[in-house]
Amino acid sequence: MAIKLIVGLGNNGKDYSLNRHNVGFWFIDKLAELSLNPFKKESKFNAKVLQTTIAKNLVFLLKPNGYINLSGSPILSFIKFYKINPEEILIIHDDIDIKLGDIKIKFGGGHSGHNGLKDIIKTLKSKDFYRLRIGVGRPINNQEVVDFVLNNPSKAESTKILNSISRALDIIDKIITKEIDEAMNILHSKTYNILENKNGN
Repeated sequence: MAIKLIVGLGNNGKDYSLNRHNVGFWFIDKLAELSLNPFKKESKFNAKVLQTTIAKNLVFLLKPNGYINLSGSPILSFIKFYKINPEEILIIHDDIDIKLGDIKIKFGGGHSGHNGLKDIIKTLKSKDFYRLRIGVGRPINNQEVVDFVLNNPSKAESTKILNSISRALDIIDKIITKEIDEAMNILHSKTYNILENKNGN
């Protein structure tokens, strides 16, 4: 079973658009640019939705409206309507437990304090979905986590995050078809490391 739904997590509104907590939106917006179809507001799901084809599979892209800690309800209503199982979902989100500029793919597990994931797990009554975790670094100098993720990264940090998103987009076909081990091998290949060093990032 291929991935049928990709969900980017973030807070809606201009005030949040550049926050670390919104890198899930950054990713899905970049992915949407590769499609000829625009996002459409779907009030019955309280989300923006785009339908496209990736790796010869029909895939929906979804951006919940509202706040990140209320992401579960739009996803639940969508998967009920389209009869999508949790294991056919890929959630894109920020992760403070991953080094800035790194990306990891995971299936199942807990929410690690991420309020968006917490609400999704609670609402879907399942942990069995895929996650693409985008490293945004960790707070320093006793900064509160909530303040850290709701602040904007520096220009240099943003560049590292965007580079990691570009790398993940390069192997999105393999993620969709669940060739996860191969996808991760490519993400961490020496080629990408060399390119990053050449770019000074």
